[in-house]
Amino acid sequence: MPGTQTDLTRLRVTLTAFFALDGFIFAGWVVRIPAIKAQTGASASTLGLALLGVSAGAVITMMLTGRLCHRYGNHQVTVVCAVLLSLSVSLPPLTHSALTLGLVLLVFGAAYGGINVAFNSAAVDLVRALRRPIMPSFHAAFSLGGMVGAGLGGLVAGTLTPTQHLLGLTVLGLLVTAVVGRSLLRLQPPEPPEGSSKEPAPARRLDARTRGLVITFGLIALCTAFGEGALADWSALHLEQDLDATAGAAAIGYSCFALAMTAGRLSGTRLLERLGRTRTLVSGGTVAALGMLLGALAPSLWAAVLGFVITGLGLANLFPVAVERAGTLAGPDGVAIASTLGYGGMLLGPPAIGFMADWYSLPAALTSVAVLAATAALVGFLTRHAAER
Repeated sequence: MPGTQTDLTRLRVTLTAFFALDGFIFAGWVVRIPAIKAQTGASASTLGLALLGVSAGAVITMMLTGRLCHRYGNHQVTVVCAVLLSLSVSLPPLTHSALTLGLVLLVFGAAYGGINVAFNSAAVDLVRALRRPIMPSFHAAFSLGGMVGAGLGGLVAGTLTPTQHLLGLTVLGLLVTAVVGRSLLRLQPPEPPEGSSKEPAPARRLDARTRGLVITFGLIALCTAFGEGALADWSALHLEQDLDATAGAAAIGYSCFALAMTAGRLSGTRLLERLGRTRTLVSGGTVAALGMLLGALAPSLWAAVLGFVITGLGLANLFPVAVERAGTLAGPDGVAIASTLGYGGMLLGPPAIGFMADWYSLPAALTSVAVLAATAALVGFLTRHAAER
């Protein structure tokens, strides 16, 4: 078992590589969506329905993956899902209709949802063994992988077809999985440290109280992911439409938000060690709420961008902390429940903002991100005793 510090360090490096690979592959797919839309001849509405395949596949598989992790182990399921993710990312450019695109995205979404539950569960085991709140560092790797994947995708978009680009991601993903996965399979999950009897066994059956706490932490993940999804889809339009920014300047808004999220996660371990989980959740949600009010209601472009940066810093560590607490309480089942709720928030955010923008205005709709961030802070405070155990 990986009980020595060297083994635990190797496990941390290996899991970090899988988090980064996941973000890299997913971002590579996202930047090719416009080209695949043109290839399939899908309208905006039919493309939207096809893209729901990713979400449906992920949500359905997340709950199943918790059981698979109990039966086969977090490390084994992580490697299998990494292989499936790498293979399935090459399928979308082979389709020529919205229907077939939606079907292959079900497979891609299933692999994406599965690996997220599996490696988050493995990370929870490592956090417990190290007795250090390192969960944000894994999510920072995901964010960095996504930024690199999106940047590289933008660079090659003019020279490589979607088929060539995504097939390249398949080859790269399989190579990384072959190298890093071999190391992960050799390392057994670490046992909880001696004297940590108050930490529940990760495979225990969920009772009503534990399930309620897990769902509560899942709600924090939902509130956080709602904001991420909303800003990804609506921040540029808000800057361009409401603040008369150019298209280039409008794109800076989300880039700054993403950079702030990454920076916040890179410093998350130190922040958690200094403040603890409750104060991190409460302060993060409060900062995000204030930042989003500025981002949504500021009368100038750069004040709004500053608001997005503050929002990113505030939201950065809420999701990792929520998933880690859910996993500590209930193992892979807890990670599955929290991840499903969080992913649901990311799905809910963009359309909810759209409906509210039609009813009121886009700036008013974006204030809902602030409301949910404040809700996450309140929930974090109310669950302070569970959060600090």
